[in-house]
Amino acid sequence: MYYQFTIHNHLLKSWIGFLFSVCLLIQSNSVTAQELEPRSLTNLPVGTNFILAGYSFSKGDILLDPAFPIEDLNAQLHAFVGAYARAINFFGLSSKVDVIVPYAIGDWTGLYTGIDTATSRSGFGDLRVRLSVNMLGAPALNGSQFAEYKQKTIFGINVQVILPTGQYFPEKLINLGSNRFTFRPQLGISHRTGPWILEAYMSGWFFLRNTNFLGGNKLNQNPLLAIKFHAIRSLPKGMWVAGGIGYGIGGRTIINEEEKDTRISALRLGITFAFPFKTYHALKINFNSGFRFERGPDFDAIGILYQYRWGKLK
Repeated sequence: MYYQFTIHNHLLKSWIGFLFSVCLLIQSNSVTAQELEPRSLTNLPVGTNFILAGYSFSKGDILLDPAFPIEDLNAQLHAFVGAYARAINFFGLSSKVDVIVPYAIGDWTGLYTGIDTATSRSGFGDLRVRLSVNMLGAPALNGSQFAEYKQKTIFGINVQVILPTGQYFPEKLINLGSNRFTFRPQLGISHRTGPWILEAYMSGWFFLRNTNFLGGNKLNQNPLLAIKFHAIRSLPKGMWVAGGIGYGIGGRTIINEEEKDTRISALRLGITFAFPFKTYHALKINFNSGFRFERGPDFDAIGILYQYRWGKLK
């Protein structure tokens, strides 16, 4: 019984921070580039499954594409997310696959060509699919092998694909979907020292063309690069707290071959508190703020995520 509890407790500590990116889980390129997601490299026993459900509320200057000529923007956004993840053996390496389905309800007000305007949207955002592979420091292990595993330094990569499945109206400025494919590769390193875990990530967002942007125009976007850092502190009873910072730059838009003055340069700060309860359940509470230097989001957000785990641990 003690052996089983040790595995369960470690899983709840390590995995609760893997999946949920609690900001705008819709296709906001300027926001998603700096998603703060602590402990995404954590090793897990092969065959473990997770279902997650979350909610976040964001308020501020939240523009879904910096190409839009909207001034004095103010938005209130309610975002919901459902997700499934599974730990797998990928050619002997500890890996994970996950699928994220977002839904959002939002209101926007601002000045469009000097005229006061307002709009509301509700619907699904773009579906996200990801494969994460830990290349060093985290071998694929079953439950009994995992009981002896202790993290030191992990190096991993992941690739996320964002599919154009969300709500999209080509004649409207504000949309919850992007009407284009987006690819995000990411490199990361995680090092444990005592009760602390220190992490660093580098990622790039690469966008395909939207051929039906605002009435049949063609929208291209340059790559958007981001770096992120996390410091995580383990607490008693499987709890942990993390602080994170991320910076994104690039992503200038091009409409009908004409480059716009829309380069994103924005900072993101976040605090996460996670705690398990019972054996298979956990909660995570998340606070985030975004600050822009040139273009990008300027907002505050709070979110909560519930997680349920199951799987064979032998």
